[in-house]
Amino acid sequence: MPKLVLLRHGQSEWNQSNRFNGWIDTYLSATGKKQAQDAGQALLKQEIHFSRAYSSVLSRTIMTINRILDELGQSYIPLTKSWRLNERHYGILQGEDKDDMRAKYGKEQVQIWRRSYSVLPPKQPAYDPTVTIDGRTYPAFDHRYAQVPYGLLPLSENIQSTEVRVRPLFEEEIVPRLRAGEDVLIVAHGTSIRALTKLIEGLTPDQVTKVEIPNGEPIIYEFDKSLSVYKKEIVRSSVK
Repeated sequence: MPKLVLLRHGQSEWNQSNRFNGWIDTYLSATGKKQAQDAGQALLKQEIHFSRAYSSVLSRTIMTINRILDELGQSYIPLTKSWRLNERHYGILQGEDKDDMRAKYGKEQVQIWRRSYSVLPPKQPAYDPTVTIDGRTYPAFDHRYAQVPYGLLPLSENIQSTEVRVRPLFEEEIVPRLRAGEDVLIVAHGTSIRALTKLIEGLTPDQVTKVEIPNGEPIIYEFDKSLSVYKKEIVRSSVK
């Protein structure tokens, strides 16, 4: 029976410093690197041989998946990096300190922006190629999106719009591989994994808003011949 492993990247620098990440490209923290290694070691015990791996085009997932594949001794398998697996775009919240945003807009409003299925955070006014925070410049919209039609690039997203973005990749690439009996690894982000979870498990919009996706913990799905979920296992991380 085919298996699909979903995993949120290890802790990023901005997870650590309590900032909204979104599409801004940040690296793994020291803890995040350990979480990625730990996830790889945990998956090694599962004895899964992946046929294909997928990540977003953001460095925190690429760093995570490379460490995992190294631990598995499977660095040679094909790796597809897709913008469709990116984290949701947090609009004007991107790069901002979460506590500062709660103080400015109210705790309840910020939580609605973070977890509502259909409410969008206020949009960013423009597609800025970089963002400068505390004197350091981070990539935002750059050459990695050169082949993406302009109208598809977001200035704000919620779970619903992230699901719309993720769905074509899932239905056109992931599902056919699972139907062919292949085992697939996806390293993505909190919201893009929530969207995938909704598609896989048939969750309602209300249910998916309550799904928690910790950093660095593999979610292992095993499917029957009809691609119904036969078994689901979450491997808890020993690195916090």
